[in-house]
Amino acid sequence: MPVEQQTVLIVAPVGRDAAAIAALLQEHGYASHVCSGAAEATARVTAQAGALLLTEEALEREYIPGLLERLGAQPAWSELPVIILTSGGKSRSARLLELTAAAAGSVTLLERPLATATLLHSIEVALRSRRRQYQVRDLLEKQRAREADLQEADRRKDLFLAVLSHELRNPLAPIRNAAELLGSARLTPSQLRWTQSIIRRQTAHMAALLDDLLDLARITQGKLRLRTQSSSLKNIVEAAVETAQPILEAKGHRLSICIPDDLPLLTVDGVRLAQAVANLLTNAAKYTDVGGCIELTARVEEALVLTVADNGIGIAADQLGRLFTMFSQASSGNRSEGGLGIGLALVKGIVELHGGTVEAQSGGVGRGSEFTIRLPLTPAAAAAVVPAEMEPPCAPAGRLRVLIADDNRDAADSLALLLAHDGHEVRTVYSGQAAVALLESFSPEVALLDIGMPDLDGFAVADRIRQRRGTTEVCLIAITGWGQEDDKHRSREAGFAAHLTKPVDPHGVRALLAGLRTGESAACVMPQLE
Repeated sequence: MPVEQQTVLIVAPVGRDAAAIAALLQEHGYASHVCSGAAEATARVTAQAGALLLTEEALEREYIPGLLERLGAQPAWSELPVIILTSGGKSRSARLLELTAAAAGSVTLLERPLATATLLHSIEVALRSRRRQYQVRDLLEKQRAREADLQEADRRKDLFLAVLSHELRNPLAPIRNAAELLGSARLTPSQLRWTQSIIRRQTAHMAALLDDLLDLARITQGKLRLRTQSSSLKNIVEAAVETAQPILEAKGHRLSICIPDDLPLLTVDGVRLAQAVANLLTNAAKYTDVGGCIELTARVEEALVLTVADNGIGIAADQLGRLFTMFSQASSGNRSEGGLGIGLALVKGIVELHGGTVEAQSGGVGRGSEFTIRLPLTPAAAAAVVPAEMEPPCAPAGRLRVLIADDNRDAADSLALLLAHDGHEVRTVYSGQAAVALLESFSPEVALLDIGMPDLDGFAVADRIRQRRGTTEVCLIAITGWGQEDDKHRSREAGFAAHLTKPVDPHGVRALLAGLRTGESAACVMPQLE
């Protein structure tokens, strides 16, 4: 506790009373300050004090009304202890109490002459009471700070939901337009291909938004596990640049990369680290005017230091501290740069899982920004290596018999049509019970099962299939909107060969089935899904 909060202010204008009291308190380890008068005491009470000790003579002075007014204006938590030394007498004591009635302080009257022990005990009681008051003040301030944080978090959540709605609606408009165009018989082949590319591009954008949200949820819940292996920084940066290339080209930025050839190999999750670097590049591209310059450099100090710098709009000093919080976006005036405000939070989460740090610097608005990642050159203790797991064998075939079970009829029927066009024999049902019933008349080699069917979920259907057909005759593939590591692990434990997260990439499903035709396992065909 600061000394001034335990300092006894002394106002004793007659004789050597003030000096004698101050010497006594100092001798017994108490801090004190002799005030020249009530005016100085008033000023110091406004700041901080442990207790106020007055002699009755001080109450006769002209500044006492101002002092009492100040005591009466104390905040709710404060009740400054006031000790008054009086010569006694009923009339005098009554007048003193009347003068101090307006004070919020706790007033103690001590009649002189008094024993030294009595004065010291009164001082100790007063200071102990004052310490408790300051503790209450600190608790109240912490509570107010928590409430302010909660209000700010609530504000950012509301802003995030508004942005999320906007970001998800944006790709829906071209998808809806493309769907209308596909109904026209007058589309030329080139227009048809262009319309298909719109749908692919916009659905990929929506899937990326949802993946970012899921990744951030895994990080905040401590469920994101790293798959560490020996990786080259150059390969990681190449993957990151490939991801960020569309926005870099769209805004005409010049990207320069400087990575020494002699950098050591890193023991990291290359995919996740590339995701973090790509987010930094994308962030730099978004907040840099057209034709800007972005630099990516790496060097080795005590750790690996990777920096992404730009000559963009810069960052105000008051925004630097909250850049890496969820749903936070730097103000860019009237710009509409898009995004959910979670990219930098993802960067921070991924880097910290690797045992590293990330920080942002900027000279201010209009002066560009610089983001620096520091990673240890040894494996991070927090990184959990996910071991490869054995995949259930799948029966290879040429033209496959495929069962699709999904309570989303549009999703099931559209996927069935795609696979039928590829030459597979497909049966579609819309419930778990219907899937089990179909086994009496249809013997699938591959079953694509929605995990979240309401009547009988995908796990239960898979169990019924294994009971009837055995574990080696049917290749089970999970299709679900649940894509966290725990969900994938549960699918593997239930005997599924692959776990596909919605929206399912049609090319991925086709590649998976094509591999099964040639006898490959699901893990070999689509290892990234495991």
